[in-house]
Amino acid sequence: MKIKNIEEKISSKKLKIGIIGLGYVGLPLAMTYNKKGFQVFGYDIDIKKINQLLNKKNYILDVEDEILVKSINNKTFIPSNDEKILKKCDVVFICVPTPITRNRVPDTSYIKSATNLIVNNFNNGVVIILKSTTYPGTTEEIIMDTLNKDGKELDKDYYLAFSPERIDPGNKIWNSDNTPIVVGGVTKKSTQISEIVLKAVISQIHTVSNVKVAEMEKLLENIFRSVNIALVNELARMCDRMGDVNIWEVINAASTKPFGYMPFNPGPGIGGHCILVDPYYLSYCAKGYDFHSEFIELAAKTNESMPHYVVDEIVKVLIKNSINIYKSKILFLGVAFKKNVGDVRNSPALKIIELLDNLGFKNIEFYDPYVSDCFINSINRKSISNINNIDKYDCCIITTDHDDFNYEVVFNKSKLIFDTRNVFKNKKYSKKYYLLGDGS
Repeated sequence: MKIKNIEEKISSKKLKIGIIGLGYVGLPLAMTYNKKGFQVFGYDIDIKKINQLLNKKNYILDVEDEILVKSINNKTFIPSNDEKILKKCDVVFICVPTPITRNRVPDTSYIKSATNLIVNNFNNGVVIILKSTTYPGTTEEIIMDTLNKDGKELDKDYYLAFSPERIDPGNKIWNSDNTPIVVGGVTKKSTQISEIVLKAVISQIHTVSNVKVAEMEKLLENIFRSVNIALVNELARMCDRMGDVNIWEVINAASTKPFGYMPFNPGPGIGGHCILVDPYYLSYCAKGYDFHSEFIELAAKTNESMPHYVVDEIVKVLIKNSINIYKSKILFLGVAFKKNVGDVRNSPALKIIELLDNLGFKNIEFYDPYVSDCFINSINRKSISNINNIDKYDCCIITTDHDDFNYEVVFNKSKLIFDTRNVFKNKKYSKKYYLLGDGS
């Protein structure tokens, strides 16, 4: 497809958009193009997701119910698990998971599967844009090489670029509609055409010189956070050891500096799809160049160790209060990986519960208004319906600081509190309250 043809299809709203993967990235992106008047074909291997969408049931908090229902009623958004719909698409976005294995090695199997779907349902002149976070070289080594081996010619039969997702679940200001994005093509022509496709719905596009720069840029975004969170997590543990220094007060004081400082908070660990995973994608890539990213890997290990540290602190708090750890009744407030969302991917709360399970804790429950149930140690556990009887638990552990929690009830009725998020900033502490990193 030539640039002129792309521009004509965009202006006439005849450009057909395909999205492989209808999760936290794919579904909001589908609605972004849909709201601009483009027909979107969404493919997902998960039949449950497709059935939910066909029944007009929304499962992504950042997507507006009304817009989703309207798009399905008008058939401007067509979700399907039939891969043949990709043959209709002028543009295909790949928005699939990129996890790591148990051995901390990148799992690119989803990208490979998505690429095979495109090969098997090829539309000549298709623009392919990978959005899944991955290591530099993936777009060329997996997608381009697969298409070329199938006899397709880049910049003639297809165009290929990487444009990293910038989804922040629950963010009320920045979303798939207005967040500036980066794009880098395998060639200059692929960059140019991909930029045109993206500018059809998003005003601020930053192009880079090649696809590897775009892939590396995404890793930098998330590893920047990983490293800084690791720093404050380590300092929080140090403050606990010192005994008379509160890390939260330290951070608050440092935040008064108007330049050269950006505040990050400690917590029970990190979760979500990216921050926990991305350092290992980069370290894997670096080893191919005989380079070892020790600093980045150390930060990742520090963050991964936090759930284990929190478990140790919970046990100490219970023993200090003469509570039998094996008979204790524990309530976790929040199991989502961040506040005000229902996303439990890599949630540190789930890891903490799993570790306590393995230690022999028998009476653990959780309350999360955003998460009705989740699997922990292969067991499906359901959230309790409310915290009216919070005083029946020996200890309440705050692992996610949802705004929906009634913190007055939590503070006044709980027998014992262990807070990993500093939700009671303005409260006068009592003997029943313990805060991660406060030196107590």
